[in-house]
Amino acid sequence: MTTMTVATLAQESITTGGLQDWLVENAIPLLLLSVAVLLLWLGGGKGDNAGVMRRVGGVVIALAVIGLALSGAGVEVGQWLSSLFTG
Repeated sequence: MTTMTVATLAQESITTGGLQDWLVENAIPLLLLSVAVLLLWLGGGKGDNAGVMRRVGGVVIALAVIGLALSGAGVEVGQWLSSLFTG
């Protein structure tokens, strides 16, 4: 029985497409919502505008990295950056 199951699994291709879709559709929006709530809660009423803007800048950079990773445009951005130095 076990060898039959292993043989069946070996013939099928196992992908991570379902997990990737779930992360993109569920986990990332939940993380973004929690970051927004934390930013409002931690820095909103204390008058520390510079600290809030520093955190917001970090969140914007993190969102840019997530956007590059999910869109697949990282290669093009890397080629553009290297063309700035190599001509």
